[in-house]
Amino acid sequence: MEHRMIETFDGSGPAVGAAPDGGGQGMLHRLIAGYAALLRGLLGLSLLVLLFPVTLQIFARFTTLLPHWIWTEEMARFGLIWMVMIGAMLAVREGTHFVVDVFPRLSPRGLARIELMTGVFVLAFALIFLVFGWEFTETAFYRISEMAELPLWLIHMAWPLAGLSFVLFSAERMWLAARLLAGRDGVAGA
Repeated sequence: MEHRMIETFDGSGPAVGAAPDGGGQGMLHRLIAGYAALLRGLLGLSLLVLLFPVTLQIFARFTTLLPHWIWTEEMARFGLIWMVMIGAMLAVREGTHFVVDVFPRLSPRGLARIELMTGVFVLAFALIFLVFGWEFTETAFYRISEMAELPLWLIHMAWPLAGLSFVLFSAERMWLAARLLAGRDGVAGA
């Protein structure tokens, strides 16, 4: 269900993989789609990273075959952080995270106007994530986690990366909405 709002702009299906104008804009659109596909793969990987320590914790509680490792709790927490942040990045791209259907029966042009308005708020929120997330990451450059002894900046990077992804995906959605309003809506279909 990619680009749910963009899909409803013209009713012809998702805009993923389309080359809006060919050339540079089409290539940029394909790069963004490739980045989203990479994030989907990383989301699955983060689920696996989360499942491994949680499974160890469960078995260690009910059997004496496994020791009670302390690092598993920290690894589970780190896996959960990355899974939530990557999921939020993808939700912004697909238009499912910051969307409330208050006006369910709008025309494609009306939906495009709503997309542009909400996109401004999402961009503001994204810039907060980007700026303050980077400051948050800078505080962790020379620190390690207590139990797993991982560099903490690897965990803190989730926030500025999410902010950057929010900017990228929201700007793409707003650009497609602006194209529809300008009458250049040949972005759907692949």
